[in-house]
Amino acid sequence: MDISYILNELGEERDQYFNAVAPPIIQSSNFTFKTVAGFREALTDEFEATLYSRGQNPTLNILRKKLAALDGAEDALVFGSGIAAITVPILALLKHGDHIVSIENPYSWTIKLFNNFLSKYGISTTFVDGTDTANIEQAIQPNTRLIYLESPNTFSYDLQDLTAVAAIAKQRNIITMIDNSYCTPLYQQPIKLGIDLVAQSATKYIGGHSDVVAGVLTGSKALIKRIFDHEFLNTGAALSPHSAWLLIRGLRTLPLRLERSFETTKKIITWLKQHPRVDQVLWPFDEEFAQRELAEQQMQGCGGLFSFTLKGASIEKIEAFCNSLKHVLMAVSWGGHESLIIPAVAGVSIKDYDKQNPRHQLIRMYVGLEEPDYLIKDLEQALKSAF
Repeated sequence: MDISYILNELGEERDQYFNAVAPPIIQSSNFTFKTVAGFREALTDEFEATLYSRGQNPTLNILRKKLAALDGAEDALVFGSGIAAITVPILALLKHGDHIVSIENPYSWTIKLFNNFLSKYGISTTFVDGTDTANIEQAIQPNTRLIYLESPNTFSYDLQDLTAVAAIAKQRNIITMIDNSYCTPLYQQPIKLGIDLVAQSATKYIGGHSDVVAGVLTGSKALIKRIFDHEFLNTGAALSPHSAWLLIRGLRTLPLRLERSFETTKKIITWLKQHPRVDQVLWPFDEEFAQRELAEQQMQGCGGLFSFTLKGASIEKIEAFCNSLKHVLMAVSWGGHESLIIPAVAGVSIKDYDKQNPRHQLIRMYVGLEEPDYLIKDLEQALKSAF
């Protein structure tokens, strides 16, 4: 299916709403029925019916069709946040006594989900270095029901061999799930590589304007319906129609924004690697990145998110550098129009800072839509201020 058709036409029945170019926001909580028989049918299967916007809604359904098509999936669900798109399917598919194999250091709220929430209900997790597929295979137990991936990771950019992991899981009838927020469906399609469920934070590149919080999950129709019929409806995780409309708007420019961020990132990384105060740059498409070959095999491009370290860094110098930036904003998330930075030490108390811990030295940057020279000048003055 052509990407231009997906982004601009799929799911949009313009003759049903006055031939408007932009679809309407169906800001209705409730939908009526002309007959009891029709009402009964809708109550029997909310997945196929438009009954109540806690479940399905016409504006959300346009978005679902587009997101599923982009991922090469049969269906999609949209959620009120990215972590909801991870939490709800796991609650739907696992039960007391089940086991998860997860890559180490996934998204922070995913770690809390596994360690603090699921453990209360008898679901255990083993974290492994997923850069070696053998580690994942060796961690599988008789009660393993899910292998959870995040490729690339969004601080160190560790990758997993998705095709190899999917093959191992299918041999053992284990469900695979990945957080694909870094790449979006434009730069990586895990379902085509054999992964069962693909989650992503639509807050980021899909929305693209830092004005909506949302999540998306894609997969087979059977799995998506199973998740919808129970935990999705019970937890009230649905996205609002207005937020869905904002995401549809964001999809229109997704290829342009990704390409712009990708190209600008190349220039900034080239500059950083030549700077005498910069020690290391981590970015999957960098020629010195350890897993570059795998990245190029399973990714079609690389977003504007990377990390770097400073030479002779201390917590004081890292903080001084970040505090001195004037145009690169300090904040979480990524994928919007604005460039952002977050030092790993922001999540570490001063007493726990360890200069010998490589992760504590990382400074993560997201490259937005500004001009490259504008960002480089800001980075340059901040480095001078810090040193």
